[in-house]
This record gives sequence, C-alpha cells and structure tokens, in this order.
Amino acid sequence: MITASLFIFVTTELMPVGLLTPVGASLQVSVGVAGLMVTLYGVSAGLGVPFIVAWTRRVNRRVLLSALLAVLVLGNLVTAVSPSYPLVLAARLIMGFANGVFWAIGVGMAMRLVPRRHASRAAAVALSGISIATVVGIPLGTFLESLTDWRTTFLIWSGLGVLVLLAVAAVIPSLPSENAVPVREVFGLPFRNVRLRSVMFAVILYVLGHFGAYTFVRPFMEDNASATPAFVAALLIIYGVGGAAGNFIAGYTVNKSLRGSFVVACAGLVVSLVLLLTIGHSQAGSIVSLALWGVSFGAANLCQINMTLAAAPDTFEAAMSINTLGYNTSIALGALFGGLFADHLGVTSAVWFGVALTAASLLLTLATGRKASDAAPDAELAGSR
Repeated sequence: MITASLFIFVTTELMPVGLLTPVGASLQVSVGVAGLMVTLYGVSAGLGVPFIVAWTRRVNRRVLLSALLAVLVLGNLVTAVSPSYPLVLAARLIMGFANGVFWAIGVGMAMRLVPRRHASRAAAVALSGISIATVVGIPLGTFLESLTDWRTTFLIWSGLGVLVLLAVAAVIPSLPSENAVPVREVFGLPFRNVRLRSVMFAVILYVLGHFGAYTFVRPFMEDNASATPAFVAALLIIYGVGGAAGNFIAGYTVNKSLRGSFVVACAGLVVSLVLLLTIGHSQAGSIVSLALWGVSFGAANLCQINMTLAAAPDTFEAAMSINTLGYNTSIALGALFGGLFADHLGVTSAVWFGVALTAASLLLTLATGRKASDAAPDAELAGSR
C-alpha cells in the first residue's frame, strides 16, 4: 500500500507535464503559465515539508497517510471540475503540501512494516518505486488524456486515490510516530554535513535542468517535429520504459560505484538533451533522445536518493526531509524558469536551459570528488540487490 500511495502521489505531481497544451487551451492560458501547475505544486511540496513533518511528529503515521491521501483525492476532484485556472492552481498548491510530507515519511513507513532484518529491502522497493512512478506518471496521464480529456484524467486519478485510501485504512497497521524531527535539525543538517551539502547541490542542478526542459517536451515536439498527441504519448511511454530500465540498472551499479553511476546518469541526461536539439525533429531521432533521457533520469533518481541516505545514515528522516525540500523546490523552479524561457525565447530555449543545468551538475559531481558522493562503507544502499 505504501508503493500504491507513492504511485498516486508522484503521478499526480507530474501528470500535468504531459497535459500542458490541452489544459492551457481549455482554460485560455499560455503554455508557460500552464507550467505553474508543476511550479506551485513543487513549491509547497518542498518548502512546507520540514514544518509539517515537525508539527505532525506525534501523529500516528497511518492516520497521517490517510489524511494526505484524502487531500490528494479532493485536490484532483477540484482540478477536474474547476471552471478557472486560479482554482486549479490553488488545488495544486494544497496538494503539494501533502505530497511533500509523504516523500518524507513514506520510506520510513515501508521499513517499519517489515521485520528489522528486511528493512533495507523494504526501503529499496519503496525508493525504486519513486523512480518508476516518476517516469511512468507523465506518459500515463498523456495516454489517458488522448483517450478522454484532461478533466477526465484528473477525475480518474481522484477515484484511484479513493481506492488507495480505503486500502491504506484497511491494510496498514497502526504506526505511532517514532522519529520526531525538530525543524532546527532539518535545516541545520546541510550546514553540518559537508557530504550532504555537496550531494544536494548536484541534485538541485540536475533536477532544475531536467524539469526545465521536460515540462515543455510536448510543445517542443509539436513545434519542432509536428508531433501529434498520439505520437507524443508514444514518446513519453518510451521515456517511461527507459526510466524503469535505468532504475533497474542503477539498482545494481550503485553497489559497485555510486558516484560513477551518478556521473554516467548525468552525462546521459546531457547527451539526450543535445540529441533532442540536433536530431529530435525526426521521429527516429526523437525516439532515441527520449529513450536515452528516460534511462538516464531513472538511474539518476535512484542514485541521488542513495547518495542522500549514504551522506546522512544516522539522520534518516531529516535527510529525507532535506532531499524532499531540495528536489521538489527544484521541480518548481525548473518548471518556472523553463516557462519563462518558453514564453519569451521559444520552447527550444527551455531545452538549452536543461543542457546547461544538467551539465553543471555533472561538472560539480566530478569536481567534488569521491569523498563527497560515494556511499558510506557501513550503509547498505537502497536499491541494491
């Protein structure tokens, strides 16, 4: 049920990426403004999590997860029936708070649901699910919209949320809160932990670049390759399959070299974006670009979470809160900056923005050296087999 909850949360966050064109046309806003659906969601998911986790530190985790799912159900329902774009943004802002809290507590809940000797395996399953859901959510939303419309897509997701909420209430046992995380500890951790700080800078850069470009992949393909909605959906499904493959591959390679795996993944992001700019005008070129992009992002996602946990193995929940703060805020800012480029310089400039930021993350990782990024020898990596 944790995996099912994770899938609902992450796909709700990222589905609008594949729906920007129809949402913008329906509600009469530009593509760049429509990208605020991702921006505001990420802002609240990132900035709100340290405070909400601290304020709910005495709340039973099963009760908290049920409440978070209820927020998601209502938010998707409001989005589906909303007559105006400001109401959509308000719903997305509130849902973002729920998403951020789940990212901070979800893995810990998965570890507590199994015997202690299987805790690392449970964490691996949960963390792998994050990467898979991240890359599946956008093509799935685009596919559903191509069969129905964007409002029906959000309505379907609201219904799925109800099913998961009922299952969580019925299946997950009571989980009293165990790890109180004071706000000061969360915000102070990157200042005290040099390794974590280096990891977070690299994560922020590649997530900014990725989402700055990926939020506008549909209008880019429509403008540069005359892609139909069906072909865009097919491309995003290819991307999703590639992401699942990248996650699977990284699950093995992080045990051999965590830093090396992340370097290769970041290099793949840069190359895939350059390929999109150079050969993405053809169907074959766009397929190759999106496939490599998916593989690289799926691998980078699993690597960065392992890097975060390895950098702060004794402050697990605090490290996850920092990860959530940096990652989701970067999603928001990436979509915002990409939207500004798309509206003022064209959607191609948003992809160049992605090239610059992912390359910066790669260079930073290479420059900081092995000590800042590699796994701690005593910590078992999530995602290892």
